[in-house]
Amino acid sequence: MFLIDAKPNINYQIQHIDLDDEALKHLMTLGLKQGGLLKLVAKTKSNAIIIIKGSRLALDNSILERISIKPYEFESNCLALSDLTVGSFAYIKEINSDSQTKRRLMDMGLTKHTKIYLRKVAPLGDPLEISLRGYELTLRKSEAQLITVIQERE
Repeated sequence: MFLIDAKPNINYQIQHIDLDDEALKHLMTLGLKQGGLLKLVAKTKSNAIIIIKGSRLALDNSILERISIKPYEFESNCLALSDLTVGSFAYIKEINSDSQTKRRLMDMGLTKHTKIYLRKVAPLGDPLEISLRGYELTLRKSEAQLITVIQERE
């Protein structure tokens, strides 16, 4: 299946991009690469808008017809951030908390579809250290239990 045939509001995983090296390099700097996740937001006859890594990107049909995709089911790998194994990558699905705590966590960069890496867990399991958006963040286990993540398939 190609991105030009995709339906809106469905999560997809990129299988292959069939473009020349220069165009491929440019798309990779924007976050569009093999294995990456995206969601189609809107589509017209000549172009489409996708969300990739939390950013909106507009692509015309000449590019859409060269990106091979497949539907991606997040729910099959859902778990709490506190249950993730050290050394694993995951994407944030949601924060299950009251608005004040949720806002504080989101202000620290923990937003939907953000890719995180669980770096360390203290010997007694509290706190946890994660990497996201180019920095390290330490969370209490009680906070990590509020965050639902989707473990990245290897």
